[in-house]
Amino acid sequence: MMRISRQHFSVQVMLDQKHLEKVEYFNYLLSMVTNDVRCTRENKPRIAMVKEAFNKKKTLYTGKLDLNFRKN
Repeated sequence: MMRISRQHFSVQVMLDQKHLEKVEYFNYLLSMVTNDVRCTRENKPRIAMVKEAFNKKKTLYTGKLDLNFRKN
């Protein structure tokens, strides 16, 4: 269970006589939803994935291959 609000106060939700766990963030449809509605927690891993993908292809981008071949 997550409550998104600027005001901080406690909320307890019960389902089938059990308290639901309160979470600070969770992944939903490839995006990270946080209770403070900020995207810093999501952006850092995405930047790291982009850097890793670029470094794998670095020789292709910086090598001496034909420009038309690199575009393909």
